[in-house]
Amino acid sequence: MPDIAPVLDHLDRSVDQSLERLFKLLELKSISTDPAYAAECRKTAEWLVEDLRSIGFTADVRETAGHPMVVAHHEGEGPHVLFYGHYDVQPVDPLGLWEDDPFAPAVKEVEPGRKVITARGASDDKGQLMTFVEACRAYKAVHGKLPCRVSILFEGEEESGSPSLKPFMEANAEELKADFALVCDTTMWDRETPAICVGLRGLVGEEITVRAADRDLHSGFFGGVAANPIRILAKALGEMHDENGRVTIPGFYDGVEETPDDVLKIWEGLGQSAKDMLGPIGLSEPSGEKDRSVLELVWARPTVEFNGIHGGYTGEGFKTVIAAEASAKVSCRLVHKQDPEKIREALRAFVRERVPADCEVTFSPHGGSPAIQLSYDSPMVTKAQAALSEEWQKPAVSIAMGGSIPIVGDFQRTLGMDSLLVGFGLPDDRIHSPNEKYELSSFTKGQRSWARILDALATTEQAA
Repeated sequence: MPDIAPVLDHLDRSVDQSLERLFKLLELKSISTDPAYAAECRKTAEWLVEDLRSIGFTADVRETAGHPMVVAHHEGEGPHVLFYGHYDVQPVDPLGLWEDDPFAPAVKEVEPGRKVITARGASDDKGQLMTFVEACRAYKAVHGKLPCRVSILFEGEEESGSPSLKPFMEANAEELKADFALVCDTTMWDRETPAICVGLRGLVGEEITVRAADRDLHSGFFGGVAANPIRILAKALGEMHDENGRVTIPGFYDGVEETPDDVLKIWEGLGQSAKDMLGPIGLSEPSGEKDRSVLELVWARPTVEFNGIHGGYTGEGFKTVIAAEASAKVSCRLVHKQDPEKIREALRAFVRERVPADCEVTFSPHGGSPAIQLSYDSPMVTKAQAALSEEWQKPAVSIAMGGSIPIVGDFQRTLGMDSLLVGFGLPDDRIHSPNEKYELSSFTKGQRSWARILDALATTEQAA
């Protein structure tokens, strides 16, 4: 294998140039959700294509029904990896809350010895994706080749729901399939501790509507006699959890696995207490399953949460009615091998059993996707952990995420690839909010980290 040391030295010498390239990318207003910025999105895709071509990639802008994709390939020996990122950004509203122009990137010193890059997209996801591009640039400049075969997929609609992504992947599956995917849209544990995400919760969304009488009723004339949809719905929702925070829906925990003890010990060592997590939002007591840490609850346990409830009169003043109908929006976060459709049916059956025979209940699905659980000790995870630990001089921790990254599931289901999720963002990067930032150390050491990871993965056994 070529020596990695000169690649790292090259990256250190080229920080100013890499920042200059990132700033050019950040200046482009690639707001995907607003049609007024369609031309800027295309301009951003074209800029990335030209930059990748300058490194030696074959790269093209690919048309979709929405904003274009960027697809690039570079030959190499060893395993084939597909790196994914997105070049689109969130809208900047409310503009008045920004300290500076969101599309005028700058480096600011926020405290002695700590600098950040400020701009919309600095962390989500332009700064993140450019750490990988710069690692490839440096490796190519020093050794004239990359340590493995690399393909790149940059989309332009992640911030607007990725409507074109799955059709594009299905239509180009043979070209995009690799041994595994690399995704840089996650976070570190803190500014000094790198992390690999090995679990993402899935999601089932359901809207429940209970209907009783054919109109709203006077609560004096009909109270105590007529069925009350709000009461029926509230009772069903209230019975979905027991006194220990455990979900009571039959079959809900089918496919839920216990987290390995050694992983739990690592999470415990991160020192995240209920006070740390809940204190900043004005709470103190975890509401989930008893005798589990807050990190285990968020990263490795399933939930049923109520996201909205409506029924009867909710305007100003008071109106004594029994509503004709009531509705609730319910979301289930899934883990491990839980089946989204089985969970949906179990939820519906649980509610139906609690609705009187003379009332009606209807359901409206709002999406469903399984959880993603990667091996804690696969060869690619083990090698990436070692590479990150060497760079940051702190052991890289295996974490999970309470939310979902749909592309990871699509890679697994559509292309048959597992993903390595390594990111250098931080929870306080203010993504989607005014004054977004990206730590300068995340950008510079992120480049060095990807160079080390690519170098390490070059010896990973290829998929069959």
